[in-house]
Formats: sequence, structure tokens, C-alpha cells
Amino acid sequence: MIEKLSRRAAKYSVTFGLALSTATPAFAAESLDGARLPLWLALPFAGILLSIALGPLFVRRLWHLHSGKAAGLWAAMTLSGLYATSGFGPTVAAFVHSMALEYVPFILMLFALFTAAGGITISGTFLGTPRVNTAILGLGTLMASIIGTTGASMILIRPLLSANRGRKAKAHIVIFFIFLVSNIGGALTPLGDPPLFLGFLHGIDFFWTLRTLWPQTLFAAGTLLAVFFLADSYFISREKRRPLAALKPGLRVKGLANIALIGVAIAAIITSGLWRPGIAFDLFGTRIELQNLVREATMITVGFASLALTPKADRIANGFDWAPLKEVAELFAGIFTCIIPVMAMFQASSHGPFAPVLGLLDHADGTPNNAIYFWATGLLSSFLDNAPTYLVFFELAGGDPAALMGPLARTLAAISLGAVFMGALTYVGNAPNFMVYAIARRARVNMPGFFGYMLWSGAILLPLFAAVTWLFLGLEPDSKG
Repeated sequence: MIEKLSRRAAKYSVTFGLALSTATPAFAAESLDGARLPLWLALPFAGILLSIALGPLFVRRLWHLHSGKAAGLWAAMTLSGLYATSGFGPTVAAFVHSMALEYVPFILMLFALFTAAGGITISGTFLGTPRVNTAILGLGTLMASIIGTTGASMILIRPLLSANRGRKAKAHIVIFFIFLVSNIGGALTPLGDPPLFLGFLHGIDFFWTLRTLWPQTLFAAGTLLAVFFLADSYFISREKRRPLAALKPGLRVKGLANIALIGVAIAAIITSGLWRPGIAFDLFGTRIELQNLVREATMITVGFASLALTPKADRIANGFDWAPLKEVAELFAGIFTCIIPVMAMFQASSHGPFAPVLGLLDHADGTPNNAIYFWATGLLSSFLDNAPTYLVFFELAGGDPAALMGPLARTLAAISLGAVFMGALTYVGNAPNFMVYAIARRARVNMPGFFGYMLWSGAILLPLFAAVTWLFLGLEPDSKG
């Protein structure tokens, strides 16, 4: 399988390189003007989201066989539309920027963490009772801010599924796992979620999120854990009494080398934000920096080191296969392409087609409306990539880290909470969401589809976020931040 993937990667790399080699250096000076892009260029992005939502619902078998082709079709429509409206140079420059700085780091991080976490085998006495499940979700929520939502999700999802393999109703367990471990738990440090790491790179103090966001995070996580315990107790009470899982004496953890490899991956991410040697090269207008190349090389090394160090029997026992990563890689390649014109329109702010919406961010007296910042950042993050969405609103709020940590601290808190918390509203809202969904589905968990999941998240999370708004952000003008 690895050799097959390597051959494909080499083939696509050569093809892409030859295509780019025909371009001229003038591309470096060209870029998309979001203020001039027509609104219809956002339709392919809506199309790919609807495909992800409706495909598994109406043509499940065909969708799982051809989802990558559907994503490629929407991506081709986006690039064709950009070429027709903006020309060849800006289109190629925007595509290279999105792939080199967003998609490639995203998918290589997933490759490293998915592969390393898949080599960690936890076995022994693990029964999926409400107390045990709540404890695992609580542990994962804490881990998410230390090793990231993706790392915590990839380490704990398989043991959680294994603990509950004897239960009939378990989709709710995975749903709450996505809420807590894959999203809300990552709000306390820049390591937790990519948007906060971007804030750190733009001058926000490393411990600012912990000092500022712990009350909101504690409230949201505590409320969800309590609701989950009650819901899990209800579902388990409806099942007939029988063994929930095959018991084995003691608790054993194999693949400890993979924990060290995950640490290496996290260290590489941190280092790429702190180490700035000032060495870079230009690729069609995109600045490729040395520290980022080192980070991506480290991710590849971590993945292949995990494959070399982990016995195949351990991966088989873990139910490990490449299908979830392949599906995510294909679909998100399409998403990251289709999102290009949408993000350009938002970055045009008051000059772009979304200006009427962005105009709601401030009160009549010019002070920031923190509640709107929270909901605007959050709702967009639930469908767009939450990292660039965070950055757009960061800049709309002034972009000055000293002011955003001082008089505008509540505004930055609103942006940060929206980007992290509301990534839980959809399967595509944050990197690990769809991965967890794919792993659970492969484990024969009857997961809800795109809209079904949104019914769960809307019913549970929207009232919670309304409470967060009322308790911590307020609706009144904030002249002092």
C-alpha cells in the first residue's frame, strides 16, 4: 500500500511540476482581487459541501467509490472559473499558495499523527460504561490543548470504539467525542488548534489563551460532559444486560515509540513558529520558508518511522487501514481548492461581496460587537477552514496583538472561541472531525450523515454557544474591550 501511495505521489508531483514549469515568473507579481470576484465563484464550494452532505445519504455506495472524483470535478470548476475571471497567472498563484501553505501542511500533519496514533494499541479491561466513556472524553479534552485536537483524537478514538464495541447505540459517543476532543478541548493553548497557533505566530502571547479562555472552556466542556453522561446513561439503560466487551486482564499499551514520534511532530510544529532563519524561496508568488520545509519533512519522517517501528500485528489489532486518510486527503484537496475564491472575497472586507455581512461586526459608535465576532467567526469556521477564517477576523479587529491582548481582549476572545468551538458544528469544521467520522464508520458505527450530524450539533451546541455569548461576551457595546 505504501509503495502504491508513493508511486501515485511521485506521479502527481511530476505532473504538477511540469504544469508549473510552463508558467512565467510574472505569476509572482499577480494575485486574486477578491473585491472583483463574482459571487457565483462561491458556488463550487457550496457544491462540494452539498456533495459531502447528500452523497452518502442518497448514493452511498457510489459516493464512497467516487467521492474523490466528485471533489476533483468541483475543484476543476473553481479553477476554470478563476481562470475565466482573473486569468491564468493569478489562478495558478492562488492555487499554489493554497496547496503549499495550507493543504500540504494539513495533510502531512494528518499523515504523521494518523500513522503514529494508529501504532498505539491500548488493550485490557475497558468497558464502555457511562462513567468510563465520560472519563475518556474528559481525558481527551485535557489532552487536546497539550498535543492538539488532531493528536488527541487519533490516539483515543480507537480505544473508545473498542471499549464500546459490544453496544448497539454508540453514534452519540463519537458525536460528543468530536464536540469535546476534536474541537472544544483545543481552546487553551496555541498547540490545541491551528487558529490559535496562527494567533501565536502573529504576536499573541503563548499563555494568553490559557489565562483568558479557561472559564469559557471549562463551562462548555463541563456542560457537555454532564449532558453526555446523562445521554449515555439513558442509551445504555435501553440495552439488554449482556457483556459489553470481551474482558482481558490488566491494561496494556503497546507502541510507546509512537508516543515519542507524536512528540517529535508536535515539537516540529512549535519550532516552525519560533525558529525564523530568514531563508526562503519564491514559488509563483508564494514564499516557501525553510522552517516550514523542515516541518513538512519531519512529518513525513515521523509517518514512515512509525511504519518501520510498529509491528504489522499491532496495526492489524488496532483495525488500522489507510481508507480514512485517503478519503480525507481527496475530499479536502477539493475543499482547499474550492475555498480559494471564498477566502479572497472575505479578505477584501468592505470592498468585497460580503461587505454587508462584515459591516455588522461593529456597533454604531465604532466599537466591536463581540457577540457578532463570535458568531460570525464561528459559523464561517464551521464550513470554511477555521485557521484562515480566524486570521481574516483577526485582521478585521485591527491585527495589533498588543491591542487585542489589552483593550480589545474580549474581541480576540470572541474570535478565538468562535474559531475553535464552532468547528464542532459540521464534519468539515475542523481537521480531525471528518477523520474521526471516517474511522468510526469503518468500525461499523452507524454515524449520522452530514445533515444528521448538524441536527445533533445544532440541538446541543447552539444553546450552549448562546449561553457562552450571554455569560462571557455580552451583547452591549464594548468601548473598553
